[in-house]
Amino acid sequence: MDERLKTIINESRHIVFFGGAGVSTESGIPDFRSESGLYHAQQKYGYSPEYMLSRSFYEQDPQMFFRYYKENLIHLDAEPNEAHRTLAHLETEGKMLAVVTQNIDGLHQKAGSQKVYELHGSVMRNYCQKCGKFYDVEYILDEANCRDGIPYCSCGGRVKPDVVLYEEMLDEACIEGAVEAISRADTMIIGGTSLVVYPAAGLINYFHGKHLVLINKSKTPYDSRADLVINDAIGKVMAEA
Repeated sequence: MDERLKTIINESRHIVFFGGAGVSTESGIPDFRSESGLYHAQQKYGYSPEYMLSRSFYEQDPQMFFRYYKENLIHLDAEPNEAHRTLAHLETEGKMLAVVTQNIDGLHQKAGSQKVYELHGSVMRNYCQKCGKFYDVEYILDEANCRDGIPYCSCGGRVKPDVVLYEEMLDEACIEGAVEAISRADTMIIGGTSLVVYPAAGLINYFHGKHLVLINKSKTPYDSRADLVINDAIGKVMAEA
């Protein structure tokens, strides 16, 4: 780990980590716009990923929605990488207030993190739109619970992934919790995100602590505000924490 980052972590008492797709790419989960990302699936399905992951498309063509969703967004074999494990360890030590993530893969919890604000929801949770009953990810993958690939509840209602689709609002309670944690932090570490997706990227404006650290392979619009900028893979950087 970068010695400057190690010093900042050692001096900190209340850290909040804010992460994006780059945190999970090292676990083999493709991001949205990379060469192997979801953007390049358009030729296979005939629609853009944004459209197929919109509320409109979910309502209009649920069969195609679930086909795309199951084939591209669920990665049950993925394992936490060094970034996930280090963050969980820092929480165990009492230094990590919370993890705020744009990812929906559940890898932070799989690594052991307890306080995780999932801004865009999670593929691990699914709920019946009729009665509200929750189901795990295995339920919607089991064709015995589906008709034409669409999962249904025991009550007959359609089961929807608890993820935020395009055209949907972020969960208000999740945002409030993230803002509260960020506003209490003395150090905010941001990793694996280009900080261009709003409203999530705007959460950085609630940080008024001592140290702002940015870890990303490429530059971000907030680099000039950071105490420390490291242009490298987040897992590699956090491996020696």
